[in-house]
Amino acid sequence: MKNKTTQALVLNFSLCWLLALLAYLAGLKFVGLTAVIVGMIYMLIPALSVFVLSKFVWKTPLKNWGIKKPQNKIILWAIIFPYILAVSSLGVSLLFPGIKFEPQMQGMVDKLGANLPPEALIAMKDQISSLGGLLPLIILGQSILAGLTINALAAFGEEYFWRGFLLKQLAKYGWIRSSLIIGFIWGLWHAPLILQGHNYPQHPIVGVPMMIIWCTLLSFSLTYFVTKTKSVFTAAWFHGILNASAGFGLLWISNSSDLIAGVTGLAGFIALFVLNLILFFIDKKSSHPVDSLLNEY
Repeated sequence: MKNKTTQALVLNFSLCWLLALLAYLAGLKFVGLTAVIVGMIYMLIPALSVFVLSKFVWKTPLKNWGIKKPQNKIILWAIIFPYILAVSSLGVSLLFPGIKFEPQMQGMVDKLGANLPPEALIAMKDQISSLGGLLPLIILGQSILAGLTINALAAFGEEYFWRGFLLKQLAKYGWIRSSLIIGFIWGLWHAPLILQGHNYPQHPIVGVPMMIIWCTLLSFSLTYFVTKTKSVFTAAWFHGILNASAGFGLLWISNSSDLIAGVTGLAGFIALFVLNLILFFIDKKSSHPVDSLLNEY
């Protein structure tokens, strides 16, 4: 087990961090289309690492790492959970001094309008105003569509490694310890992207430990839903929806810092911690708790 885990982690980290280094040396800025392309490749490398090692080194069937049809209707909650997290993070964000609720989506205007000419900015404000209450529904619909398709495909690149291969390797440690270990390593794996402005563009250095904490907190809920459904596909859909909805709450606030507001800020930490406690309480009352199901995953 240790040999497989070490081999997979070394290959995954080496390829991903090399990609980030090459992008940095090439002078590529982690914004816009470049961020999408580099980020997509970065996310697919973990799955590629497991595929190569399973196929050519370990001679292990690829389906061993969580490739199963979800076996529990709780998968619907796995898809809804990221939206609960986004809304909860918005609510907690508004508790911090200086952060204001902007019903006209000033947060999105500030974010997108920074690089727009004046006439384009005016046109965007007019469009937002004309759509009114329909705009949140449109954004919600787009996030569901993207989250369950293209985002889920990219997310599978990560989850096949973290909640497929690695969770299987660490299952004997139970829900809490395996989530802590995987979450820490997963957060550290993001470091080169964070340093280039991903998630915490205002604070790229402080963003590295922030990302480690966030990934560790998120690891508990991901492990919960994957174990309950016995499928890594659940993690891919959860992760895909999360990536599509993470900025949802930020659209309606202004005067926010990336360390405080939103899903990946301190507000998100608080919301995620509370939601994890709820999952722990639900699991404690369950007839089939996560720790018992991990042995079957």
